[in-house]
Amino acid sequence: MSMLKGANTQVHAPVVRAVLGWQSGPGVPDADGSALLLTGGGKVRDDNDFVFYNQPSHPAGAVRHEGKTTAGNQVTDTVLVDLGRVEPAIERIVLAASADGGTFGRVPGLHIRLLDATSGAEVARFDSPGATVETAFIFGELYRRAGQWKFRAVGQGYDSGLAGLARDFGISVDDAPAPAAPAQPANFPPPTSNLPMAPPPPVAPPAPAAPPAPATQGWPSVTVTGPDGQPQRIGLPATVPPPVAPPPPPAPVAPVAPPAPPAPPVAPPAPVRLSKVTLTKQAPTVSLAKQGGRSGSLRVNLNWSMRPLGKRGLFGKQKTAHLPDLDLDLCCLWELVDGRKGIVHPLDNQFGQLNDAPYIMLDGDDRTGANEAGENLTINLDHTDKFRRILVYASIYDGADSFAGLDAVATLFPQHGAPIEMRLDECTVMSRAGVLFLIENVNGELVVRRESRYIIPAPGQFRNQAVDLAYNWGLEWVAAGPKT
Repeated sequence: MSMLKGANTQVHAPVVRAVLGWQSGPGVPDADGSALLLTGGGKVRDDNDFVFYNQPSHPAGAVRHEGKTTAGNQVTDTVLVDLGRVEPAIERIVLAASADGGTFGRVPGLHIRLLDATSGAEVARFDSPGATVETAFIFGELYRRAGQWKFRAVGQGYDSGLAGLARDFGISVDDAPAPAAPAQPANFPPPTSNLPMAPPPPVAPPAPAAPPAPATQGWPSVTVTGPDGQPQRIGLPATVPPPVAPPPPPAPVAPVAPPAPPAPPVAPPAPVRLSKVTLTKQAPTVSLAKQGGRSGSLRVNLNWSMRPLGKRGLFGKQKTAHLPDLDLDLCCLWELVDGRKGIVHPLDNQFGQLNDAPYIMLDGDDRTGANEAGENLTINLDHTDKFRRILVYASIYDGADSFAGLDAVATLFPQHGAPIEMRLDECTVMSRAGVLFLIENVNGELVVRRESRYIIPAPGQFRNQAVDLAYNWGLEWVAAGPKT
């Protein structure tokens, strides 16, 4: 059902997917889908109501950013909305997108499809009309009307990017413009004017001082006859008043307790970080330190989608009985500066540990890819000085014979710093081991290098061993795995 701008339609499906689609090609910017959950006042309640690539899940579980898939030159980015879990305070869910590396005027075939998440049936479709200089777009919105959900085609563009769109709805972002200069204090002297100033009024001369009083002023006087027989006026002291008793000392004042110190100010929540780094052939390396990742944790996330035969399915959900569940294992080889080395992977429960060597831990083994969090490997950056190198790779355990044609995304999430992303979409050989990143300690800084290298084991080798030999790691191997 194709819609015109401003049109609306009833949404009967309890769970829907908003699928942003476009055609990729040389010079075509990437695009990222997002959603904002708004109250009746048209604003978010807080920054958690913004769901996008750096905040992929809403706390209530109602909205989730599921990620991208690619089929030839067709690219999609998907946001899932479970309407039954949307909190009562939320009245609208804005479905938006931002362009990364250009404007939407350079993105052909731009559209959004609303699909029933259960059946895959199309509920609505809106083709964006006439994009030019916009770097962010509101494609549509889900809204409540008389207890029912509806979808409206919006088509509103922004030339201020995702940051401008987010601010319009009350999101605080980390690249906000500098605040205006503070207002001048009330007691600050006004600036001088370039106009001539009027002369001050004349000042009246001071009144002449009164002549000093005679020495006897304030004393009674009498006239007496001096020794020469002439009258003389002399002053006599007045009656001396009785001495005045000194005032009593003041009564002691009870000490006043000092005021309680003010409560420490509550730090405002950290603004939403919109930046991200994508490692490509043209820009394959990045320094974690320069991105702010000098301490804390570094989470390596692997997520993937499963597709039915002959058709690209939706991220992580659509599949058929003809394609078994795809199981990817996230693994790493590690080496410390003291010479110790080893492997972290799900086999034999070699999950590692965070607070002791190797300071790396795998959180589990997602056998199907249906877990929205995928598989995660956490690296303790508080021990950066102990790492020499870490090689992160993925291995197909079951469900496919090669990475060729599979959709997988690896993302590094530093606790302090922008996410770093790469896709596993360049495999052209029959390989079940794909090397993602090599993280090396270079002069005390961890530098991430995109590898995108697919390893084919020689006869008699198994995948982990082949990765070791390809990078000269030097582990000793036995039939069951690395020798310990």
